[in-house]
Amino acid sequence: MVRLNSSTLSTIGQTVAVPHYNRTAITTGIVHFGVGAFHRSHEAMFVDRSLSAGVDLTWGICGVGVLASDKKMRDVLADQDNLYTLVVKHPGGAAEARVVGSIAEYLFAPDDPEAVIAKLAHPQTRIVSLTVTEGGYNVNDATGEFDGTNPAVLDDLKDGAVPATVFGLITEGLRRRREAGIPPFTVMSCDNIQGNGHVARQALTSYALLKDPSLGEWIAANVSFPNSMVDRITPATTDASRAEVSSAYGIDDEWPVVSEAFEQWVLEDAFTLGRPDLESVGVQVVADVEPYELMKLRLLNASHQAMSYLGMLAGYEYVHEVCQAPLFRQFLLDYMTLEATPTLQPVPGIDLEAYRHELIARFSSTAIADTLARQVVDASERIPKFLLPVVRAQLASGGPIEHCALVIAAWSVYLEGSTESGAPIVVTDVRKDVLTKAAHAEATSPGALLDLTDVFGDLGTDARFRAAYREARATLLADGSVGALRALALARD
Repeated sequence: MVRLNSSTLSTIGQTVAVPHYNRTAITTGIVHFGVGAFHRSHEAMFVDRSLSAGVDLTWGICGVGVLASDKKMRDVLADQDNLYTLVVKHPGGAAEARVVGSIAEYLFAPDDPEAVIAKLAHPQTRIVSLTVTEGGYNVNDATGEFDGTNPAVLDDLKDGAVPATVFGLITEGLRRRREAGIPPFTVMSCDNIQGNGHVARQALTSYALLKDPSLGEWIAANVSFPNSMVDRITPATTDASRAEVSSAYGIDDEWPVVSEAFEQWVLEDAFTLGRPDLESVGVQVVADVEPYELMKLRLLNASHQAMSYLGMLAGYEYVHEVCQAPLFRQFLLDYMTLEATPTLQPVPGIDLEAYRHELIARFSSTAIADTLARQVVDASERIPKFLLPVVRAQLASGGPIEHCALVIAAWSVYLEGSTESGAPIVVTDVRKDVLTKAAHAEATSPGALLDLTDVFGDLGTDARFRAAYREARATLLADGSVGALRALALARD
C-alpha cells in the first residue's frame, strides 16, 4: 500500500498515470473557491492535462475553502501534498486512474483570510474560478437580485470587518489590485447555472457596490465574467470509493474522486489576463455558450430533478435503478423530447436526439453509483434554475407542461417526509422549514407550494400551470408514482 504524497509518486504502479511535470516549478495562476469533488474531476483535471504538456507551468491552482466543512479538505490535501486520485469509469465497467497534481496549494480562509486576500491581489493570479453551488451566489431566483440582507454579507459589510464570504474576499483582492495598479483577474464560474458568468457578475458587483460604490463601478467596467457549461457526473467520495482505490490501485488516498468517463466543458473566450491552452486538452472554447448551457441545464440537470422525487417516492435509491426501469426511462425521454427540447436554441455540432439517448445511457450506467439523494440537496435552488425555465417557455408558447407539473407535484409530496411505503425522507434544503410547511398545507390549501414566491416567482399564479400541478398531485396521492407515470403515458398515446 502506497500512502499518496509527492515522495511516493515514483512507487505507484504503472496502471496509474502520475504527473511527470515538475510540480515544484508550478506557480499559481488560478485561485479556485470550492474544491469539491466536481472541481477535482473537471477543471483541476483539465488544468492537469495542460500542465502535463510542459509548455506553461504558470497555471497551477490555489484552492480556497471558506466553510467550516472545508477544514477536512485542508487537512487531507496538506497530508497528501495536494495530490489526489481521479478514477473515471466507463459504462461498460472499464476504469482508469490518474493522480492529479494541478492543485499546487490550498488555503483555508478561516485560518488566515489575509493569506487568501494576498493571493488574490498577487499579479500572478489571473483567473479566479468558482464552484460554490447554485445557492452560493446569494442571488434571489425569482427577482435575480443580490440579497444584501444575508447575515454573512451584513457581517462582511461592517466597517473594518475582515471579509469571510467568497465575494467579500474577492472584492478585497480586487480593491488592492486597483490601488496597486494591477489589472483585474477574470472571474470564471463553473457552477450549473444558466448564464453563470452573468450571475457571478451580478453577485460580485452588487456586493462591491454595497461595500464601496466606486470599486463596484470599477469591477463592473473592468472584470471579465465568462460564461461556461460544465458536465461530468461526479458523486461524492465515500468510504467505498477509498476502499476501491486502495484495493484496485494500491493507493492510500483519503479523498479520491470517482466520476463517469464523459466530460464536457464549453467556455466563453473572454479573459482579461489570458488563460491556459485549454483547447488542446479537450475544452470547447466558443464565442457563445448559451445554446450549450441551455441544452445541459434543461436536459441533464432538469432530468436529475425529474427522476429523483418520483424515484425516491417509489423506493429507489440510485440513479441507475430508476433509469433502468422502462416506465421511468420513457418518462425522462418524453420530458426531454416533448417539453425541454422545444425550448432550446440550435446547438452547433450537437445532434439533440442522440444527446438525449446518450444521457439515458449515462444515467443508466451501474459504473457510477450516484444516489438520488445527492440530486435533491437544496432543490429549491436547483429547480428554479433547471426546470422552471422550461415551464415558463412552454407556457409562453402554448406547449405541453404535464411532465414538468408532475415533477413539481412529486417534489411537494416528497417534502411531506415519507416514501409511498412509509420510509422516512430526510429533506436537505436551505428553505427546508418553509418548504415542508407549505407541502403539509396542501391538504387544506391546494397549491400552497406554488405560493412560495422565493421559489416560483409569479409562476404559481399561472392558472394553467396551477391546474396541471393540482391534477398531477391528486393522481400521485391516489395512484402513487408508478400510477402517475402510467396515466401520463396513456394520455400521451
